[in-house]
Amino acid sequence: MKIFLKNKRATLIGILAGGLSGFLYWKFIGCSSGRYMIQSNPYISTFYGALMGGLLFSSFQQKAKKST
Repeated sequence: MKIFLKNKRATLIGILAGGLSGFLYWKFIGCSSGRYMIQSNPYISTFYGALMGGLLFSSFQQKAKKST
């Protein structure tokens, strides 16, 4: 488990940062009328932010070296 967390650290940080930014986006910019699905629902906005953050930060992750 420790090795998994060490290898996926960038992705986990991206998920947390993206989720927080998605929530803050809903809180301060989001749509109150309900017309736009991502902007009007805090759960969807947080999930979408976490997904995008995880994908973005995982692209910066280094490949794990295999020992022979």
